[in-house]
Amino acid sequence: MAGRRTYKTEAIVLRSIRFSEADRILHLYTADRGRIGAIAKGVRKTKSRFGGRLEPLSHVELMLHEGGGELQTITGVELLRSHHQVRESGYRLNVGLIAAEAMLRLFGEPEANDRAFGALARFLDLLDDAPTREARHALDPLALSFQLKLLWLAGYLPHLTSCVECGADAELIGFSARAGGAVCRDHAREALRLSPEGLIAVEQMLSTPLAAAIGTAFSERALRDALSVVTSSYEEHGGFRLRTLSA
Repeated sequence: MAGRRTYKTEAIVLRSIRFSEADRILHLYTADRGRIGAIAKGVRKTKSRFGGRLEPLSHVELMLHEGGGELQTITGVELLRSHHQVRESGYRLNVGLIAAEAMLRLFGEPEANDRAFGALARFLDLLDDAPTREARHALDPLALSFQLKLLWLAGYLPHLTSCVECGADAELIGFSARAGGAVCRDHAREALRLSPEGLIAVEQMLSTPLAAAIGTAFSERALRDALSVVTSSYEEHGGFRLRTLSA
């Protein structure tokens, strides 16, 4: 029928939901179409030809069929990167699910974004071998760096080198998501109070590659400040909170 066709694309599985006795509904971020929903029929059966290739955070190449409904149908799967190391570690899995939820909330439309897809793929590659930590997974430096970069790609790059209200470059003591960046003492009445090391950490996470976050020794205060910047930006610009950050 006109308007229905099959196509191939790379995708990363963001979420998998059981549907009926044997199927799953998948939230995917694709290289060519951005975020889409798809159904994998019979995937939960023991003899499914898809097997374990559609687990959350898997990087795959899919054959998808567009029908008349909102969900596309997966007709073929080739596994590119399983990221089983992530799923086998409770800590890494929780960190990975933060990234997946951030992608769903910030890039929830069926519109391709090459840089966002590439950032997610790079993040998962790094997470495979990233060290686990004793602290909350929400404070993981790689997760925070990734989320800050996603905010940047979504159009919410914070200005951190001077006060967004008056331009002063001294005594920056807070962050205002509404104003879009750091604020000085004179304009910090309604802003988040941040430490100097926190502001430096956020700027460093934004300006260096994702891999740099793994090898940098950030203080817990700096990481908590970075998390505050991320969560306040979500609330101000998207009106949401990530459930995975409080889990």
